[in-house]
Parts: sequence; structure tokens; C-alpha cells
Amino acid sequence: MPKITIDLGVPNPKQELFYKSRALYTAYGGAKGGGKTHAVRVKATGGALRWPGIRILIIRRTYPELQQNHIEPFLRLIPKEAATYNGTQHTLYFTNGSVIKFGHYQTSTAEREYQGMEYDWIFVDEATQFTERDFRYLGGCLRGMSGAPKRFYITCNPGGVGHSWVKRLFIDRDFRAGESPSDYAFTFASVEDNKELLRVSPGYLQMLDSLPENLRRAYRHGDWDALAGAYFAEFDLSRHVVETAIIPDGWVRVRAFDYGLDALACIWVAISPSGRRVVYREVVQSGLVVSDAAQLIRDCTPPDERISATYAPPDMWMRQKDTGKTMAELFFQNGVPIVRAVNARVQGHMQIKEALKIREDGRPGLVIFKGCRELTRALQTIQADEKNPSDCATQPHDITHAVDALRYFCISREVAEAGGVEESVFGDAGGILEYGV
Repeated sequence: MPKITIDLGVPNPKQELFYKSRALYTAYGGAKGGGKTHAVRVKATGGALRWPGIRILIIRRTYPELQQNHIEPFLRLIPKEAATYNGTQHTLYFTNGSVIKFGHYQTSTAEREYQGMEYDWIFVDEATQFTERDFRYLGGCLRGMSGAPKRFYITCNPGGVGHSWVKRLFIDRDFRAGESPSDYAFTFASVEDNKELLRVSPGYLQMLDSLPENLRRAYRHGDWDALAGAYFAEFDLSRHVVETAIIPDGWVRVRAFDYGLDALACIWVAISPSGRRVVYREVVQSGLVVSDAAQLIRDCTPPDERISATYAPPDMWMRQKDTGKTMAELFFQNGVPIVRAVNARVQGHMQIKEALKIREDGRPGLVIFKGCRELTRALQTIQADEKNPSDCATQPHDITHAVDALRYFCISREVAEAGGVEESVFGDAGGILEYGV
């Protein structure tokens, strides 16, 4: 059999770091123009040749993206003597038994297509277009009996529905229980690292430099904070997140939560005599039935802490077909009396924006204690809805719960205070010092 030569080119230093990574999960990218997609093609081809019989999956959000960015370039790169392409199966079959499958993952229904599939290497190109659920589900396909090492590779730029989880794992390295830091590696690349691109497209750098400031910071310099909080542009870590402190006894304290079997997100808020709000405690946990959710809320509330109201989403008052009871009744029965929150999404999010505004004295109307990491992360990363920029995006779902809890609090308190119900509460609190924020 004649020797087959495939010219994979000369990698730039950042691509070489990506190729040499032995971490279970390896990310490559940051700024635009760093040679991400080319790196995927070269790494996958090298793996197919190095490990006979390896099964490789390359994922993009849509099939047209796959066709343009991967399938057509692969067919130009790899000679027919080395591999043949089956257009029906969207698969490259190598003569040594290796396989590269091209898959798209446009909606959550795509899970069915990959159920039970096994791959040795998985590439998710433009991973911030995918939710963490998508990432974890595809990670479940990383198995098999071949001798090839199991690897999951992603490429990424700031922004998009997956911004939050990519930033948490690969940029902030903020790991949760069961996540090992040694499993995650990140190689930062910018357009300056891609000399070939600058040679053939000298205007590309100028195009990036001409973008609006936040996009320039994100796409030109790979700044993962530039697009954080694209909806809540008012949110500023340096101003809105403060050190934990003792809250005066006279301040009104309330709770607000969003609840579903996928997650309970509850926040505790103290309100000063002048109306400043401090989110001083949070709890976020998944998989809780109502009784367990109520128990967790009670456990997190000290016995001597007087809670004036607990705001809950209106769907808590919908009757369950199996019991005929509402979840509101179940919360009451389990020691957490709740108040129906106002459920106006856009107006509620606008109330959050109002609360975050800097007042005339130079201080924000709402601050968050440093320990409330989930709410902080959510406000940093949640994006505007693509179809309705006046509203928040409803994905990724894992960060919407804490924002919804804050929304229920902000709009419901606004309605309550407009009715004058706070006058008697604050009437004897005039001597309390203002919280120093």
C-alpha cells in the first residue's frame, strides 16, 4: 500500500499547546481569529491517524455551520486514498478503521440522536452556543473500548448562551463538588497568534478594532467579563458585591424564591430605612420536593430572624392533578408561608435594573454579599433575549432561577411599598445607621 501524506501545516505556538494537552477537557480560544476551527480539524485528523479505530465526534450548532467550517475543509485536506466521506451518514471513514462523525445539535431534542452513542474524542466547536446541559450530556458519550485516551475538546469565544459555564470552568476555574481541577485546561489564543490569518486577511485586525467597546474587549482581546451581564449592564462587581457584614436588627428582612424540581433558588434580602436592599444570603439546590425545599429554607433561616414576607412564583398556586392541592398549600403546611409574587417579566427585570442604579450619593440601591455567589454569577452572565431585547434570556436555565427570585422580590416590594405598607415598619427605625456601601 503506497504511503499517504497529509499536510497538516505548521501549528502556531498556541495551537501546539492545544494539541499537546492531555487533560480530560481542553478548551481553546478566547479572542476571535485565534485559529480555533483549523485547530479542531488538525487535532481530529491527527487523532484519526495516530489511533487506528478511534471514534471522533465533531459538533456544531447547525448543519450548515458544519458543512462550511468542517466538512468541506476536511474533504480538501484528506485525500480519498486515506478516507471516504458518506454524505448520508455525515461521516468520514478512514482506511485504518478510524471514524470522524459530523453532528449538529440545534435543540435539546438532539439528545435522542446521541443517546447510547460512544466516542473516544468529542469536539464541540463554538461551545458558548451550547448550554451546560448539552455539554454534560455529550460528555456522557465519552466512552468505549478502543485503546485511544478519552478526550473532550471545546473552542470558545465570550458571549452566547454557554458563556456562564465555559467561564466558570475554564476561565474562573470555579469548581463544584465532583469537578476535578486537573481535568480542565484552557489555552488562550488571540488574532496575533494566528500569523497566517493576518497575512491573508490584513483587514481582519482593523475590523476587530472598530467594534463597539464591549465587543472589542470580548472578540479582540478575549475579555470574558466584557459581555458578562449583557442584560444587566448596570451590574458591577466592584460596586454591587460587598463584604459580609452584620445587618442592624431593625431592618426589614424578606425572602424570595423560584422553585422547580430542577432547582430551588432562594434569596434573603434586608431593607434599610432609606430603602436600600442587601441580599445577604442565598441557597440554590436541585432535585428537592416541596417538603424538602421548605425544610431547606427553614434550616437556612435562624430561629430568631424575623421574616416579614416570602415571595414565591404565581405557579405555586396552581392545583396539582394528583393531590388537588397547590404547592403554596404544601409550603404553608411545611412551615414556609408564602406570598404570591408579581410575575411581570420585563417590568420585574426593569425593577432589578432600577435597584442596581447608582443613587445620588454615589452608592447603589442594591448590593449583594460576597457569599451569594450564584446570584452574582447569574447577574454577571445572563444575556438579553434574542427575540425580545427588553427581556432576559430564558437559557441557560441554571442561572435563571436566582435572577427570577430577585425579580420576584424587586417588583413585589415595589408594589407593596407603593401601597404604604412599610410606613409602620420603618417608623421606629430612624436612628439606625445607614449600611456603609
